[in-house]
Amino acid sequence: MSVTTDPIALFQQLLNVVQAQQAHGAWRNSANPTLPAPMLSPEIAALQRDWLAEHGRLWDGLVQQSASKGDKAPDPPIKTPDRRFAHPAWGESPVHGYLAQAYLVNSRYLSKLVDVAPVDDEKARQKLRFFAGQYMDACAPSNFAATNPEVIRAAVDSGGESIRQGIQNLLSDLDMGRISMTDNQAFEVGRNLAVTPGAVVFENAVMQLLQYSPLTDKVAQTPLLIVPPCINKYYILDLQPANSFVRYAVEQGNTVFLISWRNVRPEQGQLGWDDYIAEGVLKAIDAVREICKVKQINALGFCVGGTLLASALAVARGRRQNPAKSLTLLTTFLDFSDPGDLGCYIDEATVAAREAAFAKGGIYNGRELASVFSSLRANDLIWQYVVGNYLKGGKPPAFDLLFWNTDPTNLPGPFLAWYLRNMYLENNLRIPGKVAMCGVKVDLGKLDMPAFLLATREDHIVPWRSAYVSRELLGGETTFVLGGSGHVAGVVNPATSGKRGYLVNQAPAKDAESWLAAAVEEKGSWWPCWSAWLKERGGRRIAARVRLGSDQYSPIEPAPGRYVKEPA
Repeated sequence: MSVTTDPIALFQQLLNVVQAQQAHGAWRNSANPTLPAPMLSPEIAALQRDWLAEHGRLWDGLVQQSASKGDKAPDPPIKTPDRRFAHPAWGESPVHGYLAQAYLVNSRYLSKLVDVAPVDDEKARQKLRFFAGQYMDACAPSNFAATNPEVIRAAVDSGGESIRQGIQNLLSDLDMGRISMTDNQAFEVGRNLAVTPGAVVFENAVMQLLQYSPLTDKVAQTPLLIVPPCINKYYILDLQPANSFVRYAVEQGNTVFLISWRNVRPEQGQLGWDDYIAEGVLKAIDAVREICKVKQINALGFCVGGTLLASALAVARGRRQNPAKSLTLLTTFLDFSDPGDLGCYIDEATVAAREAAFAKGGIYNGRELASVFSSLRANDLIWQYVVGNYLKGGKPPAFDLLFWNTDPTNLPGPFLAWYLRNMYLENNLRIPGKVAMCGVKVDLGKLDMPAFLLATREDHIVPWRSAYVSRELLGGETTFVLGGSGHVAGVVNPATSGKRGYLVNQAPAKDAESWLAAAVEEKGSWWPCWSAWLKERGGRRIAARVRLGSDQYSPIEPAPGRYVKEPA
């Protein structure tokens, strides 16, 4: 973005959009949709003066560099750790360096303008901040061939080959329908991903239930059921053997079962939230109990899989059943008061539109949802690949996690609409008896089994403080652990990696900040911490079951099964 692009004008345009949405009821708490013009604000006027002064200093610096006539150029007036401009080429060219610095000035001041925006609703401010950031990310000079010296250098050094290869990469991705984030030929589900041995022991229209073969002679008497998110494919928890959470759980002496959600087709377009509870989680729990001949299981849910799991257990408790000895929730919402940036896409108007669109059923394409999640980290998951693949003509390296990230799954429209309305928009789950599932008014406070709660510090999908609120909603003893990194990488942190670390605090704390203030950092993965916690709730050690399934639940096919291989 050049100096002639006025962030004040952009700010006014974005603010007008927010005001229009307020006037149409997008934020129901907005008491005053008619707001004063931002240019009348003394704070904004002061920011504009500072903005102009800083650009004046940048211009003076450029003039001095031009006048040096080959002498060593002075250091730029602004320095930044922004990795988009870390290459030496940005500093070697006064013009390109100036463009980068001018862009950073504009970005910083647009952010400050949002902070003083005359909006009377914090959700409106959050939305303004999010979309202003999206705009600025898109306008970075690194995203355009003419203003990125790295792109120009690559073209010159390769004799134009980088341009030809970039066009070829673009055409290939257009044909594929998405941006390549990894070497798509390097991985295959069932070949080098999701290879933990096991079998499908049950299936229906909603899911397949996998049971994994034991890897130890003795196992805990109480089996473990894993409920992954249905908005992604389960193998994020079973990537390659070295970073497979599933394999680790089996190696620790657990009899592990896992739900593989169906990548739904039009014939499953009528499925709703209750179907995923009754025919998904509760059916899986019944099957695991029958196969292992136990009354209770240990249960683990990840992301929306954790929300489904907690909901299903609350339904069971409402029916005076108690099928779970313990509950593990990984980066899971139970209270949706602060959904982070994802909430910027969700308001009354958008949810009502989804409800109308799916009133008679239908499919929500997984690629659309994948695009939404990528936009939450646009620089990491969109723009770096636009630059690397198309402008520089490069190929992204093989990375199993990003292969999974680009392998989306479809959702039934009624399920999505119900989920958005009752969770994100109205936050009904946290209120005892407010929402009914499978004919039962649920109360999370009745879940009095011990619970292990993992959040991750840089999570952009489930902010860790929101995950912490689950301690207030559940009725039993809770152990809260705060891992490093983000929503996925913080969970998939193998015990052998020695990376990141996590925070623990066993003392009770009334809120997230109090807990954080007294927390102690431990080195390495959180997996061993969880495994030790689970071992205390696994019961006595028994001989491992060599046979998978039972007379009632005979093996259908080897793991990973058919459902996970179906494309969106």
